[in-house]
Amino acid sequence: MTSKTVFVTQEGPANALALNKDNTQVVIAGRNVFKIFALLEDKFEEVCNLRVGKNLNLNFSCNDVAWNLIDDHILATAATNGAVVVWNLNRPSRSKQEHVFIDHKRTVNKVSFHMTEPMWLISGSQDGTMKCFDLRIKEATKTFYSNTESVRDVQFSPHQQYTFAAVSENGHVQQWDLRKPDRCFQHFTAHSGPIFACDWHPEASWLATASRDKTIKVWDISAKPTCEYTIHTIASVGRIKWRPQRKYHIASCALVVDCSINVWDIRRPYIPFASFNEHKDVPTGVAWRGDPQYFLSTSRDCTLYHHVFKDATRPASKANPQGIALNCKGDVAYACKISVNAPTTVKQLTSIMRKSPASNDTFCMASSMMHRFTETAPREPKWFRECAEGYLLSGRLNDICDHNAAVAITAGRNDISTVWSITKTLYANPLGNMLKSSPNISKDDTVNTLNLAQIGIGSTVDQTNIGHENDVKSLQGEAPGVISGGDDETETDEMTENQNFIGPILPSHRRYLAGHKCQPKGDFFFGDGELEPITMDYTSGYIHNLMNHENDWTLPKEAFPLRHEIQDRSPPPEQFPNHSPDMNDNDSGSVTVEDQPCELIVTAVPKPSFWDPTQLIEEALRHHAAILDVQTSASILIALGERRKSLNIEAATQEHWLLEYIDMLGRFKLWEIATQIIQLAWMPSVSQLNQQSTTIHACCTTCTKPLQRSAWLCDRCHTSRHALCSICHQVVRGVYAWCQGCAHGGHVIHMNEWFESNRQCPTGCGHICEFT
Repeated sequence: MTSKTVFVTQEGPANALALNKDNTQVVIAGRNVFKIFALLEDKFEEVCNLRVGKNLNLNFSCNDVAWNLIDDHILATAATNGAVVVWNLNRPSRSKQEHVFIDHKRTVNKVSFHMTEPMWLISGSQDGTMKCFDLRIKEATKTFYSNTESVRDVQFSPHQQYTFAAVSENGHVQQWDLRKPDRCFQHFTAHSGPIFACDWHPEASWLATASRDKTIKVWDISAKPTCEYTIHTIASVGRIKWRPQRKYHIASCALVVDCSINVWDIRRPYIPFASFNEHKDVPTGVAWRGDPQYFLSTSRDCTLYHHVFKDATRPASKANPQGIALNCKGDVAYACKISVNAPTTVKQLTSIMRKSPASNDTFCMASSMMHRFTETAPREPKWFRECAEGYLLSGRLNDICDHNAAVAITAGRNDISTVWSITKTLYANPLGNMLKSSPNISKDDTVNTLNLAQIGIGSTVDQTNIGHENDVKSLQGEAPGVISGGDDETETDEMTENQNFIGPILPSHRRYLAGHKCQPKGDFFFGDGELEPITMDYTSGYIHNLMNHENDWTLPKEAFPLRHEIQDRSPPPEQFPNHSPDMNDNDSGSVTVEDQPCELIVTAVPKPSFWDPTQLIEEALRHHAAILDVQTSASILIALGERRKSLNIEAATQEHWLLEYIDMLGRFKLWEIATQIIQLAWMPSVSQLNQQSTTIHACCTTCTKPLQRSAWLCDRCHTSRHALCSICHQVVRGVYAWCQGCAHGGHVIHMNEWFESNRQCPTGCGHICEFT
C-alpha cells in the first residue's frame, strides 16, 4: 500500500469510482472512461480498459459504478440511457459485458450491491423507481415506487439485511423492506432541497444525507428519525462517505464551486477537520481504502488521486482566533489570542496544543480566550423598538412625517422628531402665492431676504404706549399703527401679507419695543428711518446644522449691527413698559435704544420654489448612518417613495442600510416589521428575501405526490380525500385547518364550532387536538 499522495491523468473525467473487496484495485467510470487500476507502492497501474468493442454505445456511458463486495470479478454500472449493466471480469473475451437490464425508463443515477448477498443488486433512477435485480435469474424481481420525481441514491443497510434507504430530489428519505415493495415503512423530509447522496454509518444506526441546501445531516433512525448533527458547507454537496474507524468523521465533496475534499468532525460543524486541495476541478467521487489514513478520489479535472491523511491541511489552524460580537442589550463578547504574559497554566496548555502532531485526530484548538463584558445596569434601548413598531412608512409624505415625528417624541428622541419635521418642510409644496404677492423675491435669487421692518419687533406691547410705538415706526419709515394692533384697515392688510413670511424658528420669549430702557444687555441703533435687512442663505449650513442636531436657535448679535456708540446709558425704568423720559434723541434725530435681551420671532420661513433639498437630505441620511442610526436613514429613505430617485446615494449603500436595518429588527425579534421593510423595498436583492424557501407543498395522502396546482385535488391520482372536512365530509376548497398531531382537519368555521365544546379530534381517532 502506497504511503504518499499519487495521481494519474485520464482522457476524460470520471463520474464515480469503486474499490474491490481487498482495496487493491479501483475502477473509475464516466461518459468516456471506464478503467481498472492497480494500486502499487508509488503509482497507479492500468489493469483493464473496459471501454472496448465494436459498439461503444450509451451502455458504456456511466453515472455510477459498484464493485461486488463478495465476488471480486463482478461489477455493475448505471448508464445514462436507463440501462443497468453487469460486467464479468472473468470472461475470456475482450468485452467483459455480462448482461444489460433495460427495466428503467430514464437515466439510472445509482447502483449498489448488497453486503452479504452477492446476487442482489439495487438501482435508483430518474424515473422515480427503484429496482432489485437477481443476478442469478438475470431479471428485476421487485420494483419500488417512490412517488417522487427521481431517486438520486440508494444504499443497503449494513445493520439490517432486508432494509435499504433511498433519497429523492424532493428532499425526502425513505426506508424500504425488500420483502414489502408496496410501500416504504418510513418516510420523512430531511432537507429543503434535492438530496444527492446518502451513506449508512458502519457502526451506529445513523444515516447521513447530503443536499443542495449546502448541508450534511446525520439522522438517528433507530426509532423516530431525529437529526443528531448538521454540517454547514459553502456549496451543494454531491458525495459523502463515512471515515472508517472514526465514529464522528465523514468526507464530502461539492457539486459546484468548491474543489476541495473536506473531512468533517460532525461535532464541529462549521469548519472542516481536514481538507485536501489537490484537485483543480470539482471532485466527483470518494472511496476510503478501509484505512482511516488513505482514500481515493476522482474529479472533473480528469485525475484520479490517492490521498494520505498526513498531507491534509487543517483549516482550523488558519482560522482567526480573534472576534467580537454584540447583542441588542449592549453586552460585548470578545475573543483574543492568548497573551505571552498569560498565566502559567494557560501557557502550558498552549504549548501542549502547539506540540500536537498535525496528523492526529484531535481538534486543532485555537490559542484564544473568551471575554464577556456586560453593563452594570443592563438595559435594552426601548426607543428602537418603540420607533420601529410605531413608524408609518407608506402613504402621503406629510402624514408620514407628522406621525413619525410624534412617535419619535413619545420615544424620547426629540432630535429625530425634528428631522422628520424638517423633512416634511423641505418637501412641502412651494408657496406659490407668496411668490406672486412678493415682487421682491425672484427666481434668480439664491438667498431669501427678510426685512426686519416687515417682521417687526415687540409683540408684548401695551396699548398705553401706542404713541411711543408710532414714534419709533415713523423713524423706521412705517405708517403708525402697523405693529400695535389698531383698527386701521391698512394695518390688517399689511399684517396679513407679512404672515406669509413668518414661521416658528425661534422660541417665544418676551420682546421689547425699540426705545424702552430695560436692563442693559447690549446696544443697537436705528437711524434715518432705515433698518438693516437680515439675510438668510439657504445654501449655507444653517438648516444642515438643524438636521444634524446642532440646534442653536439664537440669532447672532451681528444681526443687529451698531451704527453709533451709545452715549447716554440711562438707568432702567422701575416699571416696564412705561415710557422713560430719558430716551435720548441725538442731533440727527435718530433714536438710541439700550441693549436689550431682544430676540427675533419668525413664524414661517419661506423657501423659494426653485430650491432643491436633495443635497441636504443626502447629507442628513449619510450623517445618521455614520452615527449608527441606520433606523432613521432607512425609514426616511423608504418614506420618500419615488422622491428617493433624485438622491445621489449609491444603490449599494441603500441596500446596505436596508439589510442592516432588517438584521437589527431580527435581533429584536421584530419579524413583522422586518417583513414590512422587505415588502416596501424597491431592490430585488431585498424584496426577494421573503421569497426564499417559503413555498411548502402539501402531499396527497393517497399517492404522497406534492400538490402543485391546487391543495384540494391531486394531479396524479385525481382524488380529494385528503381535503375532506372531518365534520361535514365535503371538500375544503378554501382555508383548511388541520392538526399536525393526527393530520385531521376541515373548514375553519366547523373546527371553531367543534372545539368550543370538545377537545378530542372530531374523527374519533382519540387524539387531543390543540386548536387556537
